[in-house]
Amino acid sequence: MPEITEKELPPNLKPLWLKALTAVQTSNIPYGITLLQAVLKDSPGFLDGRKILRTCELQLTGNTKKKGGLFGMSGGGMSVMKLQGQAKKDPEGTLPLIEKELEKDPLSDQANDLLFDTCLKLELFETAAFALETIRKGNPENAKLLHKLAEFYISRQQPQLASEVYNDIIKHHPTDGPAIKGSKDASARASMQKQKWDENADMRSLMKNSAEFEELERASRTGLTREQLEERRDKIIEKYNADPNHLATVKDLAGIYEQLADWHQAHTFFSWAHSLSNGDVALATKASAMNDRALETDMKNLEIAAAADPENEELKAALDARKADRIAEQVAEAQKRVDQNPTDPQLRFELGTALYKAGEYSAAIPHLQQATRNPHIRTKVLLTLARAFRAKAMFDLAIKQLSDALADLVAMDNTKKEVLYEKGLIHSEVGDKPSALDCFKQIYEVDYGYRDVAQRVESSYA
Repeated sequence: MPEITEKELPPNLKPLWLKALTAVQTSNIPYGITLLQAVLKDSPGFLDGRKILRTCELQLTGNTKKKGGLFGMSGGGMSVMKLQGQAKKDPEGTLPLIEKELEKDPLSDQANDLLFDTCLKLELFETAAFALETIRKGNPENAKLLHKLAEFYISRQQPQLASEVYNDIIKHHPTDGPAIKGSKDASARASMQKQKWDENADMRSLMKNSAEFEELERASRTGLTREQLEERRDKIIEKYNADPNHLATVKDLAGIYEQLADWHQAHTFFSWAHSLSNGDVALATKASAMNDRALETDMKNLEIAAAADPENEELKAALDARKADRIAEQVAEAQKRVDQNPTDPQLRFELGTALYKAGEYSAAIPHLQQATRNPHIRTKVLLTLARAFRAKAMFDLAIKQLSDALADLVAMDNTKKEVLYEKGLIHSEVGDKPSALDCFKQIYEVDYGYRDVAQRVESSYA
């Protein structure tokens, strides 16, 4: 089944498509969704229509309070499970039913995963990628599905896209070994593809000699000791000094410094590799990540030094200045990402959080409010939003955000404890001791050692 463009829509569907566009443009979103689903039922390969449908669904669900389902599952998990068997027998006929599930929760992991598998059977490859890209944007911490997306891109000979996905996984799961290896392998494939190397060629023929090939193989193995890494670093430095513009050598050296946790040097060489690569996005991302780690390490070292010498005013001033600079850098970087993709709720959350940490509470609030559209981060967003309202002494609004967050939480996990504790603190702050005690007791019943809840609850019986 081929994927089609707007021009290739059957004549009988074009009036329906135009009606759908008009409904969307006039903000009649529910009607637009109904029309778009009708178009896609007859033309499942119309990817642009599916993208607009998903945007509408996200906009609609963003304004609708989500409720936790059975065992906290969202998006009709049991219904999706029933559709899996049907999709095996009739993939095309099951697509509209999957879309009905996605209408309830467009960021459902299960439904998007099923959409991906079903589209693969129909050879709708771009639509399949779109299904998992939706998860990548809406729930970037789902490493399992992001690995699946990266492997799909590799199978489709799109290593650059795979590398970007692996880098996103590493961003949220820095110790994910397969993602780290996948990122390196995909970047190498992308470089080969860019230079039009034949992937079927014998790798040994691309090396100057077999010894160099063996060295590269040894370097790719994991589990090297620090002493072995330093020995390899010294050898690569010799090669780098002989030719500082050799991209593979620079990348190799950057990777060694990363493994040695020498973040400043890793940042320097990943940045240089990015310059030599004519704009490799994966290398730019890597350089940025190394810079973040370097700054975080500098900050920790300053904090340790200041704690060890509390009377040193110079150290204290340096630490305060560094913290202020770091917060400003985070705000600027988050703002830049939002400017590039203003509709991404995750990026809005990151900017709102950065502004909150900078003490710019009024500026943070609108970004956090927009971020509540993403049900996967909704609880974290509401918690930060409540803290922003609390900082502005708008206690009733702060309590409302936390109450909304608790309505979405079922199990008494660390997130729910944190929300309850914050709510208890605000009730205490406004003098509502019974409500505060109720929050602390809920935590006390399941976790005696959580912060100071034991002291708060037991003192109330004195």
